Amino acid sequence: MASTNVVHVYPPTAAMWIVEGIDQAAGGSLDQNGIQPREVDGLDGVLWAPFLHDGFQHLIGNTVPFLLLGVGIALGGIARVAAVTVIVMLVGGLGTWLVAPAHTNHIGASGLVFGFAAYLVARGVFSRSLGQIAMGLVVIAIWGTTLLRGLVPEDGISWQGHLFGAVGGVLAAWLLHRRKERSTAPATVG
Repeated sequence: MASTNVVHVYPPTAAMWIVEGIDQAAGGSLDQNGIQPREVDGLDGVLWAPFLHDGFQHLIGNTVPFLLLGVGIALGGIARVAAVTVIVMLVGGLGTWLVAPAHTNHIGASGLVFGFAAYLVARGVFSRSLGQIAMGLVVIAIWGTTLLRGLVPEDGISWQGHLFGAVGGVLAAWLLHRRKERSTAPATVG
């Protein structure tokens, strides 16, 4: 069952690679469809930005952690992967749209990567499950320094996307944990 859930991480990854291939053939013109802060036309970038990358090197840098962290989430089921992805995309994208500097264009799946990592760490904190805490500690051990460095403002790097992606991951962990708690709570009889 878990192995079939893991397979659901691959279609978005394949879509990222297909889109980058098309973008390369189109001379990079698709990249202009990213998140453009406080521009109404830039809001659709919330949906498109994770699939757009500034070349194959940028895409490769996001693909490996996206797959590995996504597999960690997929072990909990396809519905969990979908819920975490949607929450992280919306919170990360809208946060970036609201606070990033005007006249910038934000692209890439790194907001999702930061959200996935934050979700896996926060999930252990909220659930207090030893297995999930261990998974969170592995994430911190492998990507902790990179994640912290990605929050430092640097030209050409969307630290806003990283920050709000991580916020989305923590929010997803909290919301999904609360939902699980409610569904397993004993019924109240009056």
